[in-house]
Amino acid sequence: MSTFEQFNLPKSLQKAIDEMGLTTPTPIQEKSFSVIMSGRDVMGIAQTGTGKTLAYLLPLLKQWKFIPTDSARIVILVPTRELVVQIVDVINTLTQHMSVRTLGIYGGVNINTQKIAVRQGIDILVGTPGRTMDLALDNVVRFDSIQKLVIDEFDEILNLGFRTQVTAILAMLKGKRQNILFSATMTEEVDVMLEDYFDFPEEVSLAASGTPLEKIQQLAYFTTNFITKLNLLKALLKDEAVFERVLIFANNKKSVDLIANNLEEIFPEQFGVIHSNKSQNYRLNTMASFQAGEIRGIVTTDVMARGLDISDISHVINFEFTEIPEQYIHRIGRTGRADKSGIAISFIAPHEEEIQIQAEMLMEKEIEILDLPETVEVSIRLLEFEKDRKKVKQLLKRPKQEGGDAFHEKSAKNKKVNLGGPSKTKKKTSTSVNRNILKTRAAMRKKK
Repeated sequence: MSTFEQFNLPKSLQKAIDEMGLTTPTPIQEKSFSVIMSGRDVMGIAQTGTGKTLAYLLPLLKQWKFIPTDSARIVILVPTRELVVQIVDVINTLTQHMSVRTLGIYGGVNINTQKIAVRQGIDILVGTPGRTMDLALDNVVRFDSIQKLVIDEFDEILNLGFRTQVTAILAMLKGKRQNILFSATMTEEVDVMLEDYFDFPEEVSLAASGTPLEKIQQLAYFTTNFITKLNLLKALLKDEAVFERVLIFANNKKSVDLIANNLEEIFPEQFGVIHSNKSQNYRLNTMASFQAGEIRGIVTTDVMARGLDISDISHVINFEFTEIPEQYIHRIGRTGRADKSGIAISFIAPHEEEIQIQAEMLMEKEIEILDLPETVEVSIRLLEFEKDRKKVKQLLKRPKQEGGDAFHEKSAKNKKVNLGGPSKTKKKTSTSVNRNILKTRAAMRKKK
């Protein structure tokens, strides 16, 4: 069996690994180590929860040598503030027996405080692209001594709209350095970035983009609307012995607050809330409470779908199905991490079925559909935003209105032509949608 000792790490680093209780490297850590040690540019693709952070930190820290400089020699860019804090904690733990100064920078806090910290001298800088660029433009963060640039969760950095900041930072970098990029998915934008800024990168791939995590049981319930989803969620969460540590995902801040307020009435002080409107301290304190087991779960947006390593999550619940198929994989990857199994449950409304099918096709795996428990009340009442969604659909169905006799003549002709059969533009009925679902799933079974 493989152990970290095969990497021949310095005693100070190996001691920290031992104290962390780690014994066996993950596949991505094994595959990446020698490639990163070679000094070549690296493009790593691996599923979420596979140990990507240590995959690049261990070889970088093995090569660490003291140099008398106060400018960062390693710069690590990540998409979110929470991920900055997490990676800084990991680096501090790994370097507790080494002389390495690490600093995390991100927006939402006083920039002057961070300027002072940078000027005191740093070796490793971990930051979000926006704040890193701000400090670089102010000539506070300097790249004179940079030897290694790491861009982690790159596809999510692009999804969050940080492409401009990343390209600006890359344009500021001078001289020879090693570029290391890790991403959960490979997209055309990732390809373009590699071609423009990387020097013949070697690819380290753990699994094809979109491959499902086999240790996660994927289940779903078909539901009619938001209120029915709330009724189902409350019914499930009553079983505290089963739903011990839960992440509940919704697609926007308004939904998160609505879910959290409803849960607070039945399960007071058991569930926290994280989204971009919450202050940085509030978000970090909520995560710390969850990690410590002081609360049962967190209701959140996709801000927590990537990179964050919170241990022993028993269930991921997609209260609202993701709007992007790939994001479904990142969400459910919060459970079933390392050697443990997990359960992902999705509540799927009629308008979300199409994305569900796309996610299944991406994974080449079906999500098991369960019958709604008889005890769950099925509501017919729609909330205002659901009514608005229905109105939009109805508006989209209406034919374009054009004035004049010519329009009415054309309209009459079209009616005559279409009397013989259904319109080509007629919306698919639920029956035809179900047929397509069956065809898709049959194709997936055949492929297996």
